[in-house]
Amino acid sequence: MKQRILVLGAGFGGLELTTILSEEIGDRIDLTLIDKNATFFFGFSKFDVMFGLKTADAVKLSYKRIVKPGVSFKQETITRIDPAAKRVTTNKATYEADILVIALGADYDMAATPGLAEGGNEFYSFKGVERLREVLPGFSKGKVIVGVCGAPFKCPPAPSEAALLMHDYLLQRGIRNECEISLVMPFGLPIPPSPDTSKALLYAFEERNIKFIPKHLITAIDPSRHVAITDNGTEMPFDLFLGIPKHRAPEVVEKSGMTVNGWIPVERTNLKTKYPGVFAIGDVNGVGTPKAGVFAEGAAKIVAETIIAELDKGEEPSPYKGDGICYVEFGDGRVGKVNVDFFSGPAPFGSYTEASVDLAVDKQHFGSIREARWFGKT
Repeated sequence: MKQRILVLGAGFGGLELTTILSEEIGDRIDLTLIDKNATFFFGFSKFDVMFGLKTADAVKLSYKRIVKPGVSFKQETITRIDPAAKRVTTNKATYEADILVIALGADYDMAATPGLAEGGNEFYSFKGVERLREVLPGFSKGKVIVGVCGAPFKCPPAPSEAALLMHDYLLQRGIRNECEISLVMPFGLPIPPSPDTSKALLYAFEERNIKFIPKHLITAIDPSRHVAITDNGTEMPFDLFLGIPKHRAPEVVEKSGMTVNGWIPVERTNLKTKYPGVFAIGDVNGVGTPKAGVFAEGAAKIVAETIIAELDKGEEPSPYKGDGICYVEFGDGRVGKVNVDFFSGPAPFGSYTEASVDLAVDKQHFGSIREARWFGKT
C-alpha cells in the first residue's frame, strides 16, 4: 500500500520536499500538495513588479505545471488541521495521511500596527507591490520611510534592498535630491549574523544618503498627519511609507493548537513536531533560522531524507544545519551574497561575497534552476 503524504503549502519548502520525494520514491507514495493559490512567485520578483520592471503575470508560475510521479496538486483552502489524527479539511474535501508536513509559511498581520492599512503601504504581499506599482509614479518629492513593524519577518535583507532600490528608482526619475530615505529596523545591524554584509550595506547607505535607524520598530501610523510612530514614541513624518507588516502563523495553524509563542515548535535536527508523523518546515515553525525560502528548502531536504529513511528503515540523515545563502540587491545592477550558518557553531555566523553584476546573473540562475526543477521545463 502506498504511503499517504500530505504537504500543506507550495512554497520553497513544499515544492522542494515534493520534488525530492517524487524523484526518490514516487512509485511508493500518494502525495497530495495543497495550496490556496493557483500560482507561485519568487520573493525577489516582487521588486520587479513594484518598480514596474515586470508585469505580475510575467513572474507568476502556475501550479498546473507540476506533473510528477506520485504527486497530485490541489488548489484548495485549508479550513482545519487535526495534527493528532493527521487529518486536514479544506473547502472542498477531507484528507487523511500517514505523514503530514506543514509548510504554510507566515501571514501578515496588518491589524497589529494601527493605521498601517489606512495610511501606509506594505511591499511584502503581492497585492501590496501591485498597489505600489500604481502609487510610486505619483510620488515626486518628500520623505520616504522603509519601516519594519514586527520581528521576526521574512527575508531579513529585504528592507535594506527596498531602501537601496528606492534610491535607484528616484535617481532614474531625476527626483532623488528632492527626497529623503530612512530605514527603521529592529536590529543593531542590517544583517546581524554577517558583520561583513552589514558593513557593506551601511557603507552603501552612507554613500547614497540613506538614514539607517537601528534597534527600533514602527508601532503605529497616523494616516491623518502622515506620521510613523516608533517603539520609543518618536514621530517620523513621511510622504511615502513602505512597511514590513508584523508576521503571524496562519490562523488555521493557530487554531490547530500546534503553536507555542506564535510558531510551531520542532526538533532542530529533523523538523519533527511533538505529533508522530507530523513535520513543520519553513516560516511556520520556530526552529530559529531566518524566515526565508532558502532555509525552508534546506529543511525540506532533511525532512525528505528522514521520511525516506523511516520508510526504508535506514539510518537517520545528518541533522539540519540551518544554513543557506541569501542574495542581496545593492542597486545599480549589482547583487551581493551572504552565506549564513545558524546551527554549526556556538553562535550564528555568515560570510559575505562582494556585490557584483556577475552575482546578479547568479541570482537569476538560482531562480531558473528551481523553476525547472519544481515546475518542469517550458
